[in-house]
Amino acid sequence: MPLKDSYQLPAAADMHVHLRNAPGPIAQLVTPTIRQAGVDCVFVMPNLAPRPVVSVAEALEYKRQLQLIDPDVTYLVSLYLHESITPDEIRAAKKAGIAGVKAYPRGATTNSEWGVVSFEPFHDVLAAMEEEGIVLNLHGEAPCSCADGVTVMNAEMKFLPVLKDLAQKYPTLKIVLEHCTSAEGVAAVRSLGANVVGTITAHHLALVVDDWAANVNNYCKPSAKSPEDRRALLDAVINSNGKFFLGTDSAPHDISAKKGKGNTAAGVFTQPFALGYVLTALEEALQRGDIKDEAAVTQQALSGFFSEFGRAFYGVAPATRQVLLKRGGQVIPESLKGDGAEIVPFRAGEMTWSVEWL
Repeated sequence: MPLKDSYQLPAAADMHVHLRNAPGPIAQLVTPTIRQAGVDCVFVMPNLAPRPVVSVAEALEYKRQLQLIDPDVTYLVSLYLHESITPDEIRAAKKAGIAGVKAYPRGATTNSEWGVVSFEPFHDVLAAMEEEGIVLNLHGEAPCSCADGVTVMNAEMKFLPVLKDLAQKYPTLKIVLEHCTSAEGVAAVRSLGANVVGTITAHHLALVVDDWAANVNNYCKPSAKSPEDRRALLDAVINSNGKFFLGTDSAPHDISAKKGKGNTAAGVFTQPFALGYVLTALEEALQRGDIKDEAAVTQQALSGFFSEFGRAFYGVAPATRQVLLKRGGQVIPESLKGDGAEIVPFRAGEMTWSVEWL
């Protein structure tokens, strides 16, 4: 059972993107692809290298550099939760319009070596965030540890007690469980108050763990999980009720980092075709029977997941432009090449939906 051949939707907001260091070859290559996907608002991750974004001055300079690449995108910049951040810096961040603070468990993913071991030392910072209305963005995985029985398949589940504890200690703190991948993660977000939401990526709607393990360009953190977990994510998209919205976690790496010597870099690059990937995943779910009725994929559900719910949570004005997505209007290239960078996109060589700005 196919979807419609076209959808006219409000411009999307992608509330989890990696654009890398700016200025820099990867940022120069990928930042112009944001609007290509039908997106005009992004929440940008702060885990740069060799140093993450830990001050208001650094965040504002990063935003300025991104605006030099494409000034027609709204960039919501963030800080990296780090021991150097103080309540005063949080108050300054609010005045400067910084949208959130990202918490990475130390060692859980790319550039997380400066991350959190325990949230206890950050009580005053979290209390200031709660007071100021700044969002706490959580990479929701416990670091993998054979000694503690944590693997890529249960790392999200093992983190959920931390999520629930934070929600209890800071009952009005706005919290995002980033890139949900498990049925347990979806259920946890649904069980908590309206101040706790989740983002869902395009690639986790399509992949299961076998696909994740078979192709270096599908390798990411958190990992794809079981068919049952994927089914829960798909249901969260079409039955979000404001609790889930798009956060692609598009994570570009040069081809040498994905296919060179040593461990492959974690990250799937989906930025240029983000909305099309989601529509394709929904259509494939209909064909498998994971979604029983194409009528469940409504204009309202897509508008909410792609645009309205994320903007509302972050206090961003509704979209003023529309985009038209058409089935099968574009072939995903084998790679994107720029000066000093080459990146392989998700599902390279396949057909996807075209995007036209209206």
